[in-house]
Amino acid sequence: MNTVLEHRNWRYATKKFDPAKKVSDADLETLLEATRLSASSYGLQPYHVFVITDSEIREQLKPASWGQTQITDASHVIVFANVTDFGEELVDDYLANVSETRNIPSEGLKGYSDFMKSKLMDLPTDVKSQWSAKQAYIAFSNLMQAAAELKIDTCPMEGFEADKYNEILGLTEKNLNAAVVLPIGYRSEEDATQHLPKVRKSKEELFTHI
Repeated sequence: MNTVLEHRNWRYATKKFDPAKKVSDADLETLLEATRLSASSYGLQPYHVFVITDSEIREQLKPASWGQTQITDASHVIVFANVTDFGEELVDDYLANVSETRNIPSEGLKGYSDFMKSKLMDLPTDVKSQWSAKQAYIAFSNLMQAAAELKIDTCPMEGFEADKYNEILGLTEKNLNAAVVLPIGYRSEEDATQHLPKVRKSKEELFTHI
């Protein structure tokens, strides 16, 4: 089996982490850099990523996560928070970065700026939030797969109360919303889930070649 599929077969949604095992600083930096390098629509990255190790905050987040022990037992809890609303500053800040990084005069980017703004600025606020949440999921998926390559366990979680996360982490006043959560760490030997075969649709059922 090639390594691409090996990593994906190894990965599973870890239900019980070993709280004694911690992800090293070096591996964490690799995971965060993989996240930073993720693709996003227009390259805008309309989200922020919170890396949570504080035990008191995690105890607060646990009831807002339906009591799931991954929140307190994992090495780190990663919260992807999407921007809930934005104006032209989202595009302007990105293109200022493009100009500096690629040594392109800002006036040479005006056409691209106008194009992006024409597609994004007039969207309703709820659509903007849905779009930015989708971008957060792209980065989230990249982190999850990078972790599998490093044999670091993860548990993708939508089972939490976003409004309570927003309150505990002070996200609302930052124009952010908790979109998806990813505890990372190492599986406990007691987690029986790791021994179960994956259940997925067959290729015939899932794929259509046209």
